[in-house]
Amino acid sequence: MKQDSLSQSEIIEEDGSSLWNDAWIKLSKNYLALAGLGILILLCVVSLLTPWIAPYSYEQQNLDLGATAPSLQHWLGTDIFGRDMLTRIMYGGRVSLMVGFIATAVALVIGILWGAIAGFYGGRLDAVMMRIVDILYALPFMIFIVLLMVVFGRNILLLFLAIGAVEWLTMARIVRGQVMSLRNQEFVEAAYSLGLSQWTIIRRHIIPNTLGPVIVYTTLTIPSVMLLEAFLSFLGLGIQPPESSWGLLINYGVETMEEYPWLLIFPGVALSLTLFALNFLGDGLRDALDPRTSKD
Repeated sequence: MKQDSLSQSEIIEEDGSSLWNDAWIKLSKNYLALAGLGILILLCVVSLLTPWIAPYSYEQQNLDLGATAPSLQHWLGTDIFGRDMLTRIMYGGRVSLMVGFIATAVALVIGILWGAIAGFYGGRLDAVMMRIVDILYALPFMIFIVLLMVVFGRNILLLFLAIGAVEWLTMARIVRGQVMSLRNQEFVEAAYSLGLSQWTIIRRHIIPNTLGPVIVYTTLTIPSVMLLEAFLSFLGLGIQPPESSWGLLINYGVETMEEYPWLLIFPGVALSLTLFALNFLGDGLRDALDPRTSKD
């Protein structure tokens, strides 16, 4: 037994696998997470190739055809203006995924840096930074987004930035709590003893150890951002026809669900499939990046 344990430790030392290698090994054993990753990759590839593989133009109308059920010519049917629903959903996926990923990336950058600095330095700086977060929490974030859109105009890039600028608050609090529990750990003291600067410790040691909760919250932020974009589009402040997003298509489908149920079902399935994929992938990444879940 002793020889076996020694040989195992020697193997571990020889391998010297990094956090990312260990995470990938554990993730590769989670089939639901891999399925979610595969679905997301497929959706992203289809969205990028939509202008070349879409069967019709997203602006092409056929008022004589109107809303028709799925057929061989139009696999997912047409809307009330005779526009092909498969094409609309493919183009809508481009917008929804862009809003979800870009706005979430903005929220991640702001929230992680803000929370890491506040939690690591603590004291008066932490108090001031978190009071700013509390004040922003007290403001109706929807009104803040509407004001940004009214002042700077309706631009899809501004929409990404505006949504990301109000979604970072919870992320900052999550990261701050994690950093406060990590800053007095032995590996931080060891980094100090090696002469590393405080910013290097934050960047190379503190932030990577907060990835588990950050990734879990990220998988929840992306769908909430998509739904927020849908609500803004419904108010006339987001994506405008003839362009589309999944949220906008769902809103149109709700209005006509009794007469034309496919207008709601197919965009709803696309959005639901994306949400399931994100949740499965998020759970898998959380387990893979959490050292407490490592198995012998």
